[in-house]
Amino acid sequence: MSNWECTVCGHIQHKGSPPEKCPVCKASGEKFIEVEDSSKELPTGESDKNGLKKFRCTVCGYLHIGSEPPEKCPVCHAPALMFEEIVDTEEKDAPQNSGDNDGGQDEKWYCNVCGYKHRGTEPPDRCPVCGAGKSSFVRFGENGRPAGDEDGLVADSGSSERSEQQAESGGGEKKSFFMLNLFSRLVLRFHLHPISVHFPNGILPAAVVFLGLAFYFKNGALETVAYYNLIFVLITLPLVLLSGYLEWQKRYRGIKSTVFIVKIFCAILVVLSVLVLVFWRLFDPAVLAEGSPYRLYYLGLAGVMVGAAAISGHLGGRLVFGSRA
Repeated sequence: MSNWECTVCGHIQHKGSPPEKCPVCKASGEKFIEVEDSSKELPTGESDKNGLKKFRCTVCGYLHIGSEPPEKCPVCHAPALMFEEIVDTEEKDAPQNSGDNDGGQDEKWYCNVCGYKHRGTEPPDRCPVCGAGKSSFVRFGENGRPAGDEDGLVADSGSSERSEQQAESGGGEKKSFFMLNLFSRLVLRFHLHPISVHFPNGILPAAVVFLGLAFYFKNGALETVAYYNLIFVLITLPLVLLSGYLEWQKRYRGIKSTVFIVKIFCAILVVLSVLVLVFWRLFDPAVLAEGSPYRLYYLGLAGVMVGAAAISGHLGGRLVFGSRA
């Protein structure tokens, strides 16, 4: 019996002929190709023997096993050119003629703050992604997880669940603690901080552009549009700050490295800038009017606000995607 692989999502169909439609991604039958009868769970080093390879989506990290990358990532819909082939390097990187069992350069270290993985005889002095110190690195165990970590790679997942169980058994006095932990888990599971932060980060540059156009063309309508955009940003900031704080505490253990200190400082600067711009315009509606002595100060503060938001967003992206290197 022939096996048919969906070139879109990698689903394997064990039939004599390809299905009319993929049961996973709903691609048509013409997207299937015939493959050899081999298991999708390939042992290390046997990918080449079975004619199948491993590919990783460089956008979202999705792993695909097949003769070639899918036409489209089933998770983020990135095209095939965004996939990179993963070559098993366990045997290639193993030390030759080594008399000890330490593994030498084959040792793997895991940053339990951001998830960055390092290979070497010892961990780096400082994590290149989140700035955590050497003590934050743990050695990988034989099971592919950090040595001594039985709860998975998310540092707080097991402790969070245990805290909730203790809160439930402790009576009503711990109910609020339980609810806070529950909300924290929802923030992490559904990525509420990256979702919420996209609203102000997308609107702030637009507001500054409208302010610049209003200044240049002396157009009061554009200045009013910018003002209402800033009010909307001010409304969204409490959720952004709360979700960001919980993610910092739960996912990144509240570490006070340079990366997080700069990110927190920029976030505070954005909040203060938005507050000043909104209330300044509220009490002085003619702050951008021609002849106002404060026009350039107002625009300058708006520029500082966008710059701080850009730096904070850059560091956030570094924390999210830097650990995939």
